[in-house]
Order: sequence, then C-alpha cells, then structure tokens
Amino acid sequence: MALIKSISGIRGTIGGHVGEGLTPLDVVKFTAAFGYWLRQRNPDRNTVVIGRDGRLSGEMVSRLVVGTLQGLGLNVLDLGLSTTPTVEMAVTGEAAAGGIILTASHNPIQWNALKLLNEAGEFISGQDGNEVLALAESGAVEFAEVRKLGTYRQDSASDGTWLQKHIDLILALPLVDRDAIAARKFRVVVDAVNSTGGLAVPMLLNALGVEQITKLHCEPTGVFAHNPEPLPENLRDIIKEMEKEQADLGIVVDPDVDRLALICEDGTPFGEEYTLVAVADYVLKHNPGNTVSNLSSTVALREITQKYGGQHFASAVGEVNVVEMMRAKDAVIGGEGNGGVIYPDLHYGRDALVGIALFLSHLARFGKSASMLRRTYPNYYISKNKIELTPDIDVDQVLAQIQARYAKNPINAVDGVKIEFGNEWVHLRKSNTEPIIRIYSESDTLATADHLANKIIGDIREVVSGK
Repeated sequence: MALIKSISGIRGTIGGHVGEGLTPLDVVKFTAAFGYWLRQRNPDRNTVVIGRDGRLSGEMVSRLVVGTLQGLGLNVLDLGLSTTPTVEMAVTGEAAAGGIILTASHNPIQWNALKLLNEAGEFISGQDGNEVLALAESGAVEFAEVRKLGTYRQDSASDGTWLQKHIDLILALPLVDRDAIAARKFRVVVDAVNSTGGLAVPMLLNALGVEQITKLHCEPTGVFAHNPEPLPENLRDIIKEMEKEQADLGIVVDPDVDRLALICEDGTPFGEEYTLVAVADYVLKHNPGNTVSNLSSTVALREITQKYGGQHFASAVGEVNVVEMMRAKDAVIGGEGNGGVIYPDLHYGRDALVGIALFLSHLARFGKSASMLRRTYPNYYISKNKIELTPDIDVDQVLAQIQARYAKNPINAVDGVKIEFGNEWVHLRKSNTEPIIRIYSESDTLATADHLANKIIGDIREVVSGK
C-alpha cells in the first residue's frame, strides 16, 4: 500500500492500514486539515467545490469529504462526476474558498487522491501544502457546533452545470473556431478510459460542431479498460477503432481530463509531448509571446517559441510550478509534456478540453491531415523510464552522486538532476505521484534517447549497489 503527500495532493491506494494507504480515516484527517486551513485563510468565503473522476472508490471518498467539510462549517458544492479543469473553473466562478478534486489522475484503479485547490482554482503551493500537512499531523482542527454545520448542494442542470459553463467559456474564446471545425466534418474517435472524459469530451465535440463521434470506453464505470496513462502501449484499442471508422483524429484523455493525447488519421500517435507544441504553435501564430514547460518536456516547444520571437522558460515539474513561472514570465501558453495544456485566457490549469478545442481549430485551419501537421514540427524523441524505489534507498544521495559523476556537463538541479549533452538531455527526479525515480531523456532519435536513459539507469544501479 502507498500514501504520498506532495504538491500533487494526498494520493494513495485504497485499503490497508491507516497511514499506509488512503483509508477512510486518512481521507477525513487530510480533508479536515485542508478545510480548516481554508477557513483560516479565507474567513469570508465559506464554500468549497468538489468533484470526482469515475474511479470505483470515488463515491465512497466523496461522502467522507462532504461530511468532513460540513463538520467544519463549510458549505459544499458537489459537481459529482466532473473533470479537474471544470472544478478549477467552478472555484473562481463561485467565489469559493477552495476546492478538492477526487482523482488519482493517470494512476491505476486502486489509487485515489485529494487534489487541493486554493481560492484561485489553482493547486496549492508547496509552502501551503506543508501548512496543511502540519495541521493534519498536529490534529489542531476545530469543528463547528451543531447549529453552524455546513450545507450541501449538487451542481444543478436547471442553473446550467459547471461542465456546460466550462464548455461555453471555451467556445467563447477568440481562437476557438467552431465554424472552421464544423466545416471540416471531422470523424473523431474518443477513448476516455471509462471515466468522466466519456461525458465531457463528446459534449465538447458536439458543441464544436463535430457530428461523427465514435465513443470508446466512454461509460464512466471506473473500471478502466486499460492502464489510464495515455502512453503508446495503451492506445492499441483506439488505433484499431480509428482504422475501422476511417477517422481523422483520435482523442485520448486521462481519468480526470487534464491530459490530452492525440492519434493521427494513419494510426500513428501525434505524440503526447507534441500536444502542447501544436497548440502553442497555433496560439503563438495569433498572439506571440513567452511560453513555459517543465524540465522534462521537449525542446521542440523552445524552437517553436523562438520562431515567433518569444522566450521559452523551463520550470520544475508539477503544475503549480509551471503556473507560477507562467505568471512570472507573462506566458501566453504553457503546460507539461504529458499532454497538459495551460491556456491563461481561460484559466491557469491543465485542461484537455481547451486543448481539444484549440487543436481542432488549428487542424481545421491547417486544412490537411493530422499526420501532415505533425510533420511540420521539429522531430525529437523522449524516452520515459522509471526505477521502483525501496525504503532503504536514499534518493537524495543517489541524485547527488549522479550529479557529481557528470559535474563537467551543464546541469540543472532545480528539480532533481537534468544533465545536458549538447542538444540532448537526461532528467532524473523523484516522482510527486508514485514511489519511483523517473528518468526522461531526449534526442533526435529514439535509439539515442533510450541509450542515454539506459546509461544513467546503469549509473544509478552502480550507486545503489555501492560500486
């Protein structure tokens, strides 16, 4: 069992012993600490927005969260089955104190998490997270007396659900070209891995004028049809379906719809890294400026940014870090190479829905196929690898020794260790969401990227073994 506390929230496996997984007692403990922290931070705001993805444990966790927040005297607006970006937008739209998204994002079915949002609808900072964790461990949380318990209400279709409001706001963006999209008569296949993207993505596509939509794994049962991380090995089903339907595009989202992967009409992945590259190309063409991505993202974004006269900046991994740098550098577009698009004209959060709308607008105006659009971008390959951690491994010491081995190379130690080899790089860091070390490498061929990664993996094994 596992319980991980980081800038990505409180994430763990369901079941097991208290403190060793995301048990009901752990859910209440951390929800209480966060809710109490929100009350102290924003005493004039009394609403907390919650929403969940479709995973099996979601309803159980949701009930625990709702009761705990009410016990603190906080009013709960429950969006039910929703998406991470929708909850983020609802927080600001409702002038709420904050929000909680019940999702473990790309993690497998046995995981769930509490993703914590501040009053801006953005993930809380590392410093804020430490304050919440300290409250949780101290138990210094005061609950409300009986006459001051919080209220509960569900998102209402009669008032327009927040998912509908989210989609309406996307369609109102100047760069979203519904007419061009509708005119292309795209045939699209959607794989939503049996989570809430199965509700949200077809709803968006209909609003954009896409009439030929094939739904694959779109029932939000929470029984994931495949590993939910949109990596090439998990895209076989949609590629077969696209061939059958002679589709123009395949759209794959993770369980909480903040990551977007695309499949070209010929069955080749557009490349998760290139979701952001393509969307940035479209945005920068109409609104030149700066961009931000994290240290593990492709250098292709830097090249696209420079083409339009802007500057590219690299942040530490983690949405909160990307957003912080986007604000500091006044970036017009940014995100992460895992298919996470952040478009500030809508909101500061990874959002697969706005990514779909902008990409389809770009593809429609481009006038040719998705594979031809992909070939217009610089070609780089990222090799993504990981090493499972055991309790006896001192990760910080391992990273320090690797850094020492490559002291003659340019190194960025802002987040783990990133080593540059000319135009190539390797980035190794401890994951925020899983008990692993991630090793990402990039080169102009996959074989070279794999070779670089394997060399560093070999170095890590030597360090761990004491050789």
